[in-house]
Amino acid sequence: MSTDESLLRAAIPRELVGVLGVQPQSSSTAAAFTEAFLKNGLRNPQHHDLQEMLTHKALILSYTRPKKKKTSRSSKRAKGGLNARQKRDMKVFTIRPEHQRYELFLPLHNLWRQYILDLCGGLKPTCNPQMVQQKLLKADFHGAIITVVRSRCPSYVGISGILVQEFKHVFKVITRDNKLKVVPKKNSVFEVEINGFVSHIYGGKIEQRAGIRSAKRYKTRTTIDL
Repeated sequence: MSTDESLLRAAIPRELVGVLGVQPQSSSTAAAFTEAFLKNGLRNPQHHDLQEMLTHKALILSYTRPKKKKTSRSSKRAKGGLNARQKRDMKVFTIRPEHQRYELFLPLHNLWRQYILDLCGGLKPTCNPQMVQQKLLKADFHGAIITVVRSRCPSYVGISGILVQEFKHVFKVITRDNKLKVVPKKNSVFEVEINGFVSHIYGGKIEQRAGIRSAKRYKTRTTIDL
């Protein structure tokens, strides 16, 4: 028996028993514990010869990770946030009457103007109008002052104010007399003015949400009038 093996099999010294908090065991007790530990650690202990494994080969104890429980789509949505129906029920997109004031959204309009100037390179007289128009089609209009100049429904013509909410098919606008107007995009033409540059936006061409519209590629073609 080698020196290392003799040290491994040696009994724990008495002075270390109290320090380590263990009690020396007899060889039979240690062998019984080892066999019981191996039986609990192996998946199919009846297919293995424990005595042979301990005598002739090294034993590698592996760790099996616990399987994750499958989560349903509803639980994933709950973690990710509210769905569209829950937002409607909670009236997330509803602007309260006390907040429907034109002057409250003027700072938003100033931010939008600076955003458009940065997007279009300052809107200098030398700018290409077609390039500016293409960028406006992809821009976010929250905070823009828009005016309905043409529409199939005459009652919408002349509505002007700060755009406070944009949905796929409608604009919500706060007018100067503190009224919230809902204007459909389809069959309407909107006028946007920035530093003397006037652009007409055909609502039927932008019937997407702002996030989706920013990634869309628009083709240059003659616009069909109303």
